[in-house]
Amino acid sequence: MNPHPLDEATILQTLRQVIDPELGCNIVDLGLVYNVAILGTKVSVVMTLTTPGCPMHESIRWGVNNALLNLEGVDDAEVEVVWDPPWHPSMMTEFGRNATGVGSF
Repeated sequence: MNPHPLDEATILQTLRQVIDPELGCNIVDLGLVYNVAILGTKVSVVMTLTTPGCPMHESIRWGVNNALLNLEGVDDAEVEVVWDPPWHPSMMTEFGRNATGVGSF
């Protein structure tokens, strides 16, 4: 039995280990994760990046997929990168704004 149920909070906590190397902050606090869906042992994440031309696109996507697959109870993961709605700094958490030096909105 899994001592930690697979829920959105657990998934988001796990995704906090994925860091955008250009901004030095995790993707959750940057506001890049738009949706998390859990269906049995499959987790699907819909996310974006700060810019469509982000050179770390595949690296960050791979990091999300890898983090999910290393989470107990996850057997399959899907990561979809979308560009709509476009990311804006106002999507960041207070922690993300403080970590990157972006002012409040």
